[in-house]
Amino acid sequence: MRNDRAQGVTAPTGFQATGLHCGIKKAGILDLALIVSEVAGPIAGVFTKNRVQAAPVRLNRLHLGRRQGRAIIVNSGNANACTGPDGLVAAKAMASTVAQALSIPTHQVFVGSTGVIGRPLPIDRIIGHVPTLIARLSPRGGKQAARAILTTDLRPKTVVLRGRVNGTVITIGGIAKGSGMIHPDMATMLAFLTTDAAIEPATLQRALTSAVDQSFNCITVDGDTSTNDMVLCLANGMARNRPIREGTRHYRAFEQMLREASERLALAICRDGEGVTKVVKIAVSGAKTEAAAKRVASTVATSNLVKTALFGEDANWGRVMAAIGRSDVPIDPNRVTVRFGDVVMVRKGTGTGLDAERKIARVFKQREFTISIDLDQGKAHAHMWTTDLSYEYVRINASYRS
Repeated sequence: MRNDRAQGVTAPTGFQATGLHCGIKKAGILDLALIVSEVAGPIAGVFTKNRVQAAPVRLNRLHLGRRQGRAIIVNSGNANACTGPDGLVAAKAMASTVAQALSIPTHQVFVGSTGVIGRPLPIDRIIGHVPTLIARLSPRGGKQAARAILTTDLRPKTVVLRGRVNGTVITIGGIAKGSGMIHPDMATMLAFLTTDAAIEPATLQRALTSAVDQSFNCITVDGDTSTNDMVLCLANGMARNRPIREGTRHYRAFEQMLREASERLALAICRDGEGVTKVVKIAVSGAKTEAAAKRVASTVATSNLVKTALFGEDANWGRVMAAIGRSDVPIDPNRVTVRFGDVVMVRKGTGTGLDAERKIARVFKQREFTISIDLDQGKAHAHMWTTDLSYEYVRINASYRS
């Protein structure tokens, strides 16, 4: 399998994209993106579980019922959330304007927005730039689209994977945005995946849900989730492979590709998190159930005391043990083993001494490492990626709207 991220969502056959400045953000900063497939195809989606949901999320849920997509239009700088009936009208206008310009059904157009909550979307600026968007569509426009969806991100996030499924080379491309308000069950993030694979709609949805559960729903920066979060995956079948069906080895190969692409984007979000200097994988094994393993991983990953210790490079392993103990998962502390990198710091619930502490102090200075927790109760396992909590995170979010 070969990785070539240069084109992102336009790497698969039959996709074009672009991004431009429409006037939502400051002059010269891209704030409107469009992704278009030459032909309509199956589309799958996963959305925020926040009960306060932005207009684009509500509209996309309706459109997803048809399981057919061809275009995705996304603005940044304004979330179109908590904007009342006018917000839904604006989201519908984004979709219908693109649909009319491309001569396609409105339900084949999906909408994304990200930015400040509660401000009316300047829909006239968006609509007025749709003709230019379409005129600039290009098979090399994935990079511009990736830049146009960013908010506080420091850099664009793109991925491309190619692999052989049932004898045919297929491609998956993707772009994402996300930096703060990152937590499982969707965070303040948008991700758009494209593929030229031929696949049944229900099969694509199952594969995307599985991929998201193992990637985007396994990252946390600050424990907050937002109103606009979504992952969409659009397939057009132009690789001309035999259609992928659930339960086959070809499905498993495709699912693994989609999971890897999603994981790379998810980790890119972590690495670009607001004020982040550390990305740490919390790997829990030996649990009785997967749910228990997830609960322990999440409690450690979201502990502010753990996250601040990571930032300060303070090898305070007691904070990890305390988080495990308050996870509300029945454990026997005398069976717990904890490793930092490859250093065993806790064996059967007891610290292994000052020499081990000196070794894990060196681990804490690394930008990326793993904290492994073995509960010694069963065979279930789970993981999460977390980040440190820094002074810079506080500075950014104390003045986000200014």
